[in-house]
Amino acid sequence: MPANKNSYKKSSFGPAFFFLSKRRREALANYYEFCRLMDDIADEPNIPAPLEQLDQWSAEIHRMYDDAPQTDLGRRLQRDAREFSIPADRFLLLIEGMRADLTGRCYETSHDLDWYLYRVAGVVGLATLDILGVRGPQAERLARVEGTAVQLTNIIRDVADDARLRRVYIPADLLRRFSLSRTDVLENRNPRVLAFVLAELSRQARAAYEQAFACMKQLPRLQMIPCRVMGYVYLKNLAKIEKTGFIFSRPVKLTKHEKLSALIYALFKTFC
Repeated sequence: MPANKNSYKKSSFGPAFFFLSKRRREALANYYEFCRLMDDIADEPNIPAPLEQLDQWSAEIHRMYDDAPQTDLGRRLQRDAREFSIPADRFLLLIEGMRADLTGRCYETSHDLDWYLYRVAGVVGLATLDILGVRGPQAERLARVEGTAVQLTNIIRDVADDARLRRVYIPADLLRRFSLSRTDVLENRNPRVLAFVLAELSRQARAAYEQAFACMKQLPRLQMIPCRVMGYVYLKNLAKIEKTGFIFSRPVKLTKHEKLSALIYALFKTFC
């Protein structure tokens, strides 16, 4: 997600916002700035008192909806929330997901993991669709399934980095199917066996991408451009990871050229 309110213009995703109005672009940039800030609080090692900072932002969100924000970002988000009818849970649930990261929450089953996926990815999709002006059951389903697909891709890509933060997102019951434990992941034991686990997560992610693209066909095509671009970029990243046989020690990421090709393909699929 963009790190500040203008960075999306410089990113590989910039053209995905070309068809949106200036106000929608601003609102998306503000919301993504909030997401990046929450992510940094949860992930950056030198952030002082991160749980307290999340509590402060939770209080700021409540102040936003009580017409009394105290920060510049809070005031910008308040304007966006009013104009685009963004509910408070689009912010508060994301903070809840970040708090789960900091407190070391574990996930026993895929159902348990869904709790987390919805908070760190599903609500981001819902907020994006609020700003795009797309609502209803089909939009809600799109946010859930694309959020699941993207976040599963992140879990696969970042498994080693997350382990260094003492975090494991892979459901414990899935690990046990392959005779692995949380400690095995944290200490990088049996990476070839872990590859089979990641391959299973990859199959789940691909199924979610397929559902997401099917949902997009039922929704206004121009508003779907950012969603389609995000989907194809992350799907391309997943395909690049798959080519490693799920044996890698650092995150596998796309080059700018690879992101651009995915973006062009998304635009082609939109208009053809």
